Order: sequence, then structure tokens, then C-alpha cells
Amino acid sequence: MQLIFEKSVKDRRGFLTSRCDVDIKADIPDKYKRKTENHLPEMSELDVVRHYTQLSQKNYSVDTNLYPLGSCTMKYNPKFTEAVAQIHGFADLHPLLPQLKKGERFTQGALEVLYEMDRLLSEITGMDAFTMQPLAGAHGELTGVMMMAAYHKAKGSKKKYIIVPDAAHGTNPASATIAGYETISVPSNKNGVIDFDELKKALNEEVAGLMLTSPNTHGIFNSQIDKIAKLVHEVDGILYYDGANLNAIMGKCRPGDIGFDVVHVNLHKTFATPHGGGGPGSGPVGVKEKLIPFLPISRVVKNKDKFLLNYDYPQSIGYISSFYGNFGIILRAYAYIMMMGKEGLKTVSEQAVLNANYIKEKLKNVYHLPYDRVCMHECVFSASKQSERGVHAIDIAKYLIDQGMHPPTVYFPLTVKEAIMVEPTETESKESLDLFIETMIAADNLSKTDPESFHSLPKTMPILRPDEVKAARDVNVNFFKQK
Repeated sequence: MQLIFEKSVKDRRGFLTSRCDVDIKADIPDKYKRKTENHLPEMSELDVVRHYTQLSQKNYSVDTNLYPLGSCTMKYNPKFTEAVAQIHGFADLHPLLPQLKKGERFTQGALEVLYEMDRLLSEITGMDAFTMQPLAGAHGELTGVMMMAAYHKAKGSKKKYIIVPDAAHGTNPASATIAGYETISVPSNKNGVIDFDELKKALNEEVAGLMLTSPNTHGIFNSQIDKIAKLVHEVDGILYYDGANLNAIMGKCRPGDIGFDVVHVNLHKTFATPHGGGGPGSGPVGVKEKLIPFLPISRVVKNKDKFLLNYDYPQSIGYISSFYGNFGIILRAYAYIMMMGKEGLKTVSEQAVLNANYIKEKLKNVYHLPYDRVCMHECVFSASKQSERGVHAIDIAKYLIDQGMHPPTVYFPLTVKEAIMVEPTETESKESLDLFIETMIAADNLSKTDPESFHSLPKTMPILRPDEVKAARDVNVNFFKQK
């Protein structure tokens, strides 16, 4: 497919403009004049429409096919919530209005949404209060760790370390490091959960907290979570819940009820909002009562029937983002929660767990299953059997692309060799899951009869298989500088 500039034909146009009545030489100061020519493509309206329509047809999205990325929860985004986000009273608000004189009277609806989301997410997770400001899951992690640091500083505690499991999301140690802590990695045991005995050895008075999620990255719920919470709290540590996997337990288990003190929630994973949403995502952070003083400002409070912004939190860690977070994404999540209701959210988790276990049972005799036990929202296979034939996880991923499917996450978690991590979510039908399963079985069969064929895949994409080793070893720094 040609670039739009390559389709340009001199003097072709899609619209006519009136004659410019500005004397450029006389009326525009030199500092505002363009120094170079503005080379825009010259095309008819039909050419432009066809170009972008063809581009859209090349997109792979959750609206077109299954997106089984493990640890990402790429579920369908209901169009109902998109309609809510476009309501005039929300979409056309200026973000500074609440800070202007009399501005709050124009934003009561928006402030009420933020206030109600605080209450709804607190109820769902078992927390006492939330901030809506963080713009992504990793941003929420950093916010949570910064509040942990502020809590320990306020108490005069000298804390140096944060513990993360070896199967943690990569952003966990990154967030801890940015917040000024050193990280201690604790291995998983043979059952796929954090090794309890090794955790006990790592805990001491210098540990600020433990970053954990349950179910974890292996898709397994830790049955010792209450004992882990007790150990962490005995050294005045904070137990942090990575909310990326919340889709597995909504309505079944609340992190705050099993010992967690702070939690971030990926609205773009659990509550069916777009990944990105035209810019940032959204990662609200909830805390138990002892961490409330450290929440970012401003906070939305309710005074009788009026919603206001309150800045009077002297121990706050301050602003985490401009304005009030990604309001359009928060609004979509609010509409989703209100649409689903308590029983609906519970059903979401039940269906997500059922779908993951269905795939696990259908494929466990085809691909190696490192942890052969009931999983939660995702299951982790290994292509170790196929790799003995010369076909690796990356080859199977390329095969799926050629079959018109988005591959699962591969080579993560790092604790599983040749990992293939599958998360189907609750929104996929049995027919969709069966097609994925059949394609995975076909990949295994081909690895037995023609393993060499995998190494030239994909063959049907606009961009074919790159030399990934060369790309990693021979980084073109100048290319990025130019961009």
C-alpha cells in the first residue's frame, strides 16, 4: 500500500478555498512566517477517503478478532460506554472549569462521576478511598509506592527495600526504583506462587512493603495470602496489590479484605475501556484508612448536595497528573459498572475464569503446562516440547498472525521457559475459543511435519519477519533522534 504522499498528484484537490485577502508580506511579522514550504499531499476527497478506509481495514483490534494477550485483559469495549463519553455535558467541558469562579456549578455532573467512582471502586476492592489521577497502571503503581514512602517518612521509619516476586509485572520493580527503593526478588515455588519460606527470609524492619497480585502472573490465586499479609504487617510493611489481574476476582474477593493496603486498578483492563483511549489509560489507586492523608490532591468531596475540590491535605504527595486524570476513560468505566451492576461484575469474573480453564484443559496435552492446576483468568503454557523440534514460542506467534489471529503474550512470565501466556477474557464466545484452540493444535501438528516452515512466517503481512536479533544488537540511535 502506498503512502498518502506517494498518491499525491500535483494540483489535485478535494476542496476549493476563497482567495486569501491577507497581504502576507505586509500583515504577518517575519517571526511568524514559514521558513520552509508546506508539502501536503494533493488529493481528491475520494482519494483521501479510500486511503484511510483501506488503512482501517488493515487494523487488528478487539472489535475484529480475539486478542488473547496474557496479563493484559484485552476485552471488548461496549459501544454504549462510548456513547456516554460523547454526551455534550461531559465531552465539551473545559478541564479548568472547576477551578474558576462559579465554575463548579457547570461541572457538578463531572465531579459527581469522580466522587461516585471513588465510592464504587472502594466497594469493589475493599479500600477506603481512591484517587482518579493516575493515567496508567504503571503510573498508579508509582503513585501507590510514593504514598507508601510518604507513610513511612511521616512515621520516621527508615525503610530501604521493596519486595517483588520473580513473576511480577516488569513495572513493579521499575516503580519501586523510581520511588527511591531497592528491590528484593523472591522466587516462585513449584506451585507457581511466591515461595513463603523465602519471603520470610527476605522480610525485615528495612522492608517498606511487598508488591503482589493474587491471582498472580501465572494465573494462580495464592491460598496463603492471609499469612503473607500478616508477615508484612508485622514489620510495618505495606502490602501493595497490582490490579492488572482484578478481572479474575470481582465480586468474589476484595483485596482490602485479605490484607492489602493499597491497590491500583487498570480501568482499561478490568472495566472495558479502551487501552489508550486516545492518549493515556487510567490507573486509579485505592488505599486503606492509614494511607488516606497521603492521597494526591485535589480530592472531590461532597458538601450536602454540592461537589467540591478539596486541597486541604498537608501530607499529600501532591499532584500526580494535571487536572483530574483521564476523565473520558473514567466516565466509560463508570457507565460500564453502572450497566453491569454487582451481579454482572461477578458474572464477568466467573466467565473469564471459565474461559481460561477451558483453553487450559483443551491444550494441556498439546503444550507443556508448567502448573497443572485450576487457573484463574489466564493460563501459562510452554512451547518447550515444540522447541525440541526447532519451533519456538515466537514461531508459533508468527504462525497465528498468518492465520489471522493476534498471538498470546510470549516469553513472559520470565519464570517459564518458552512461555505462551493466554488470557481469553469473558467476552469471547465458545466458538471463538474453539477456533483459537484448533489453530494452536494445527501449529503443533505442523511443528511435527514441517518445522522449518515456521522460520519464514509471517508471509501474509505488509511487514514480514524482521531480524529481531540484529534489531536488538544493532540499534540505530540516529533513527530515533531523527524521529
